Order: sequence, then C-alpha cells, then structure tokens
Amino acid sequence: MVDVSNESPSLRERKKLRTRAVLIDAAIDLCLKQGYQQTTVEQIAAAADVSTRTFSRYFPTKDAVFVTLLDDYYDEVAVELEAVEAGVGPLEAMRRAHTGLLTRVVGRRAGRLTTDRIATMLRVFNGAEALQQAVVDFRHEATQDILAKRMGVDRDDPSLRVVNVVFSAVIVDACGDLVSDTDTIRLGPQIIMDRLNASLERVAWMTRDLQFPSGGAHYERAHG
Repeated sequence: MVDVSNESPSLRERKKLRTRAVLIDAAIDLCLKQGYQQTTVEQIAAAADVSTRTFSRYFPTKDAVFVTLLDDYYDEVAVELEAVEAGVGPLEAMRRAHTGLLTRVVGRRAGRLTTDRIATMLRVFNGAEALQQAVVDFRHEATQDILAKRMGVDRDDPSLRVVNVVFSAVIVDACGDLVSDTDTIRLGPQIIMDRLNASLERVAWMTRDLQFPSGGAHYERAHG
C-alpha cells in the first residue's frame, strides 16, 4: 500500500485552492472599497473572473466568503488552546489562546494570518453590522471540541454555551469599534491583545464578588 499522507496536493486541488483564495481576496477588496451591503455575489465572481455558478460551488452565500476569515483565525486559536495547560479555566484558556496566537502574528506569519490580514479582518467585520453578528454567532468546530474536553462537558452543555456567549461579547465590546487607523490606533494584532486583556480584566473585576447560596453546588453536581 502506498502512503499518500505526505504527497503534495494534486494539480486539480491546487487550482481549487487558488480559485477559493482569489474569491476571498476579491470579496475583501470589494467590501473595503464599496461596503459590505453594496457588494454582491455577481460582483465578487466577476472580480475573480469566474461565473456565479462557480462561486456557489465554493461558497453557499456571500456571508460564507467572509466567515472563511474566521475559520482561518480560529484554526490557529485551536492550536494555541491545545497547548494551554490543564486546570486553567475556560475563559482564561481562551484568553491565553488568543493572545498566544496574536503574539505569534506580530512581526511574522501564523498559518494564513499576518498583521495585515488581521487589520483587514477588523476593517471588514467591524464595517458591517451583519458581519459583526456573524462574529458573535460563529462557532469553530475544533475549538468547541477542545473547550468541551477541557471542561469535561458535552458540546451542548449550558456551561460551554456561557463561555461562548461571554467571550464573543467581550471580543465585540473590545474590538467592535476598530474600523480604521487613527492618530492613536493602528489596526492589527497588538491593539486586539491590549483591548481583549483590558475587557476581560473588567469582567474579572466585576464578577469578583458574585456569591450564591448554593456555593457552587449546582455546578459541582452537573460537572462532578
């Protein structure tokens, strides 16, 4: 039996990857130039020099093109999350995973991510309300699996849902206004790290005095 695990992608697969990348770049360019609402599937396909039928073979909707950027980002978050030592709580683990990735991106590439790509993501997602909601709703399969395993819960457990809701809200609160460079702000991984840490620090401060009559017994019974 021939081991094909290390073989290079076939010519057809490389062409598909190139077409996919061209469609994503075309969508980003159009969105930055004319806005998300004004950008259509037909325009993206034309800019990529393919038919709308070809577009639909790669992406079911316009939104799906942009969500690909989140997939690329969270693919790397998952790598970082796996490396966080056991026993660290889920919100802190997610903070470490994000800051670990963003630290890697500063000055160099992490997977498909660069400083410019991170800045572009901020401009695109924060420039359209529909895409901001996509950030809130987004769930990355591998990251969810890793979190659930760390927490000792199933994927549909309410505790995992709370982690997702809280962390998504913190990200939007911390970075939702970052649309363009200013005299004091340069878009990229560093500003995300600074804002994310500051926002989570506020969450930690505001929740430090939460107390419940059960003393956490409900959670202990649910999670052992």
